[in-house]
Amino acid sequence: MKITLVVNSHTGGKQRDKRLQPIVSKLESSGYSVNAMVTQYHGHATDIVRDLDLSTVDAIVSMGGDGTNFQVLNGLLKHHDHENLPPLGIIPSGRGNSFARDLAIYSIEDGLSALIHQNSRPVDVCTFTQGLETFYFVNLLGVGFVTDVAQTAARFSWTGNLSYVIGVFYRVLQLPLYHLQLEIDGTTIAQRNCFLEVCNSKYTGGAMLMAPEARIDDGWFDLVILSPLSRINLLKTFPKLYRGTHGDNPAVRFIKGKSARIVAIPHKAMLPDGEHFGQTETDIGILPGHVRYFC
Repeated sequence: MKITLVVNSHTGGKQRDKRLQPIVSKLESSGYSVNAMVTQYHGHATDIVRDLDLSTVDAIVSMGGDGTNFQVLNGLLKHHDHENLPPLGIIPSGRGNSFARDLAIYSIEDGLSALIHQNSRPVDVCTFTQGLETFYFVNLLGVGFVTDVAQTAARFSWTGNLSYVIGVFYRVLQLPLYHLQLEIDGTTIAQRNCFLEVCNSKYTGGAMLMAPEARIDDGWFDLVILSPLSRINLLKTFPKLYRGTHGDNPAVRFIKGKSARIVAIPHKAMLPDGEHFGQTETDIGILPGHVRYFC
């Protein structure tokens, strides 16, 4: 089995090579041929996968966080025929690693075990548009407060998952709202809004259980809408994200859907799978069971 391993150059910092070599050695000792390719710039993971000859690849594995997986996924689906796609794998070594949790992968060892035992499952892929182009995500896409938090968290990435907590407290001091125009499967919602998450999987920010009812293979995405609320109310609700009980707050609304159109006034930056990428307006869709991931 031939594996292309796409490694985020920031993974592990100065210890990256020391962490990478045992991973490659363990896979090779299990009978796999590994082509490890380390990214050289942001977006390089997409370019690496774009240029692959898929006839020579049995699996594509990302070693990094949600953003690295996002780039690998888009390199595959934007630039290759969607028929007979190789399965994808994740060796979680980034800051968030939210999507990997839905695959029951919580550590590097879990990621390796999934590959070695060749366990895989079908996974839905969500689509979103920017102009005439279509892009893809498997974790979630955020608009509003959640995106602002992630931008702040990126400045404190050295603190790990704590960076998201720092981001929340910093952004609560500002708490900018926007006007949301949402069309979801023929129903229109127009309101002032705090944030919107389009969730294919359950988690965000590492272990925050944003969409407790989301399933990565049910053919639906889960919208999480947070209406305007006070700063104190938001801070009280925030810890509930780790238990998935934030739905107890009447300002939180969950909706399942298959297609949606999102317009924000003013335009808001978007956060698909942890990547700061694009802005509203955008059309959301879903491709049921479109790819397979090792789990």
